[in-house]
Amino acid sequence: MEALATPPSAAREERLERPDGLSLALTRWPSPGRGVVFAHGFGQTRHAWRASAVAVAAAGFGCVSFDARGHGGSGWRGAEPYDFDTMAEDLVAVADTTGARPVLVGASMGGLLGIAAQDRFGAPFGAMVLVDVTPRWETRGVERILGFMRAHPDGFASHEEAAAAIAAYLPHRTGRRSPQRLDALLVARDDGRLHWHWDPRLLDDLTIDVEKHQPMLLDAVRRIDVPLLLVSGGRSDIVSEETIAEFLALAPDARHVIVPGATHMVAGDDNHAFTRHVLAFLHALPTEEPST
Repeated sequence: MEALATPPSAAREERLERPDGLSLALTRWPSPGRGVVFAHGFGQTRHAWRASAVAVAAAGFGCVSFDARGHGGSGWRGAEPYDFDTMAEDLVAVADTTGARPVLVGASMGGLLGIAAQDRFGAPFGAMVLVDVTPRWETRGVERILGFMRAHPDGFASHEEAAAAIAAYLPHRTGRRSPQRLDALLVARDDGRLHWHWDPRLLDDLTIDVEKHQPMLLDAVRRIDVPLLLVSGGRSDIVSEETIAEFLALAPDARHVIVPGATHMVAGDDNHAFTRHVLAFLHALPTEEPST
C-alpha cells in the first residue's frame, strides 16, 4: 500500500538535546511512511535539502533534516574541539528519532558520517544514499572547497557582497541568491558584519589530516550490507572515475547514477534530477513496517 502524501506545510521545527548539553536544529516532515534522514555537507545547513525533502515527504516518506553541530541553527561546541566520532553519534541520535531504521541521504561530510555510523553504531540505517562522496576523495577538490571557506574570515558588509562571493565560487549557476535565501547561510556577529553560519573552528578541528579517516571508511564500506546508492556529479572534482571504481569494488551490490551537469553540489545544481534518483531508489526498497 502506498504511503499517504504529506503536504509541505506539515514541516515543523524541533530541537534535539545531546548529552553534552549541545542541541541540534531539526526540520521534520511527519508521515506514516518510511523515515528518511538528510545529512548535509561541510559548511552547509539543513536548508540545502529543503526542495528534495519537500518532494520526498510529499511522496509519503517521513523526512527529517538537521544542522550538524557547529552549523546553522545547531549549537557550537564551546571550548571542546569538534570530532568525527561525536558528529557520527549525533547523526545516529537523529536517526533514532524516526522510530525505525530510516534511509540516510548524506552529502559529502554527511555521507562519510553515515558510513562511519553504520559500521560503528549498530547499523542505524536500513538503506543509504551517498551524494558525491566516496571513502577516498580527490584532495584537490577538497582544497578548493576549503579555500573558499577560508577566504572571508572578516565576513561581509552586506548580503549583496556575500552573494557576489557565492556567484564567483559557483559560476555555472545562473542568477544570485536573494537576501532571504542567504539568511539561512549568514549570521550577524558583534562586529556588525555578516559571517557564514558555521563555527570557523570546524576548519581546524575537522580538516587537518582529514585523510587519516580514509582507511577506516574503506573498511567500513566493505561491511555495509544494506541497499546503497551513490549519486555523483558528472562535473565533480571530489569524486573521480578511480574513487568511484574503488567504492563499487568494495560494495559490489551498490548502485551508481550520475547527474551529468552537476558539480559536487549535486542537489543544488540539478535538484529535479537528484530527487528523481532518490525517489526511484526509495520506491524500489523492500517494504518495511512503519513505526507507530
